[in-house]
Amino acid sequence: MKKLFAEFFGTYWLVFGGCGSALFAAGIPNLGIGFAGVALAFGLTVLTMAYAVGHISGGHFNPAVSFGLWAGGRFPAKDLLPYIISQCIGALAAAGTLFIIWTGKAGNAINNTQAGAFASNGYGAFSPDGYSLSSAFIAEFVLTLFFLLVILGATDKFANGKFAGVAIGLALTLIHLISIPITNTSVNPARSLSQAIFTGGEPLSQVWLFWVAPILGALVAGFIYKTLLQNHDAA
Repeated sequence: MKKLFAEFFGTYWLVFGGCGSALFAAGIPNLGIGFAGVALAFGLTVLTMAYAVGHISGGHFNPAVSFGLWAGGRFPAKDLLPYIISQCIGALAAAGTLFIIWTGKAGNAINNTQAGAFASNGYGAFSPDGYSLSSAFIAEFVLTLFFLLVILGATDKFANGKFAGVAIGLALTLIHLISIPITNTSVNPARSLSQAIFTGGEPLSQVWLFWVAPILGALVAGFIYKTLLQNHDAA
């Protein structure tokens, strides 16, 4: 249960900090943090919680990460569903908290006909810069693949584990710097689901892509690392 609580709180912090920065701080005139600030916020959430609770649960905070670690032989299949449920509940709780705060300002409402509404992900007309379904799929697949390669490499028993959280947090920052204009950046099915549920409309109908592409990318990364990169001889 401690592992599941760790995943709940870690995913909550990721969604609250990352999506919260996009909702509250990105667009303030003259003082807003912009895309770069949002990217850094997502990276910082993972970095901070990796050191706070990573030693308890492994610090997944993301269903795609759990699948990728399973594919890489680092995580048991029996724990996949409990972890994913905890991650999704944490993400939904964070989105609910954000919704309460967001609607506490006069004039704030979720317009689910606009791209990026309530920090949701999307493609086509719901991509921040109008990228197609195929572009969104490729971006989410490739970026999640490399995210898992970083995670698997940085947490390898032959790597310097003290700096794993830094590498992983910076990797997520870079991922957001690349892909916020494309999909508003997912690489995390729980983060996408939570915002889509509160947004509704077309963003909710598009959320399938932000489960399929990241999980496929993570699975491929797990198999690549296990078969091509892992130092089996040293093991």
